[in-house]
Amino acid sequence: MEIAICGGGNLGHVVAGVLASQENVNVRLLTRCPEKWSRELIITDTDGKIYKGVLSVISDDPEKVVIGADYVILCLPGFAIKEELTRIKPYITPQMTVGSIVSSTGFFFTALEVLSEEIPLFGFQRVPYISRIEEYGRSANLLGYKKSLNIAVERCNNKEQIRKDVERLFNTPTILLKSHFEASLTNSNPLLHTSRLYSMWKDWKGEILDQNPLFYADWTDDASELLIMMDDEFQSMLTKLPVADVHITPILEYYESYDARSLTAKIRSIKAFQGILSPMRGVRGGGYVPDFTSRYFTEDFTYGMRFIVECADKYGAEIPTIKKIYDWGCSRLE
Repeated sequence: MEIAICGGGNLGHVVAGVLASQENVNVRLLTRCPEKWSRELIITDTDGKIYKGVLSVISDDPEKVVIGADYVILCLPGFAIKEELTRIKPYITPQMTVGSIVSSTGFFFTALEVLSEEIPLFGFQRVPYISRIEEYGRSANLLGYKKSLNIAVERCNNKEQIRKDVERLFNTPTILLKSHFEASLTNSNPLLHTSRLYSMWKDWKGEILDQNPLFYADWTDDASELLIMMDDEFQSMLTKLPVADVHITPILEYYESYDARSLTAKIRSIKAFQGILSPMRGVRGGGYVPDFTSRYFTEDFTYGMRFIVECADKYGAEIPTIKKIYDWGCSRLE
């Protein structure tokens, strides 16, 4: 199987390395910095398991990477998806399937617009791995697996074959969703991250803060309460979408919790989240201020929460808490 990976960030490293470590799978990488990459990628998980993958092609030329691929998989932030799809479009044929590791930042909405109706599409509801680069272009850490994967498939008569291929490639039980809305709209990062950001900095007036708190390990009940409120609005909105059945696991059920306090305890305890700091930057003389240029803001508001708000407006759903936090986040980006 020939796999083309577009993007060399945290997920790009781990996905490319894990897939390339398999027999009968050739992985090519499309990156803007090919000179910084080694042919061999070393991926290490939290149990010490090592995946050694050898990349067959590393290039910044989409023609060299995409032509002949069976699957083209985007591992990109939301702002880069439309540009990349436009770059690779001349080399995409109906014999290929184009997918995205992240679907909640507009992949399906953009791909349905940019690519030909003959091109099969797929996208993950949640990312398959929690990933962190160790040495750029050479090694990365796989900090967490999913017990199962959910994918949506569009423009394809044989969705089951794509499901089987994804299950084989990622060596994880894979479930086929009924609609791309189930992958495009999520109560994961666009609600999870933004509830925490708002609870920390809604009253910030420019003062310098003494500490940079851990984003997850110092999670608060205030953030949990906001997350539960937004998820309630989100679940209500799903019932108004133009599809027969859209089921996205409610936050409390997903995190095996029953109220704000238990949700806080659960999020604080997740092993893969330990040690992750909040998006802040140090200032001269000491102290920290929020970093409104971080992807927590530029991705989760502009290319995550935005699509929830647009769908709510389009289909007449009331989401006052989500809109309040969305408007606050957008104001910080101005």
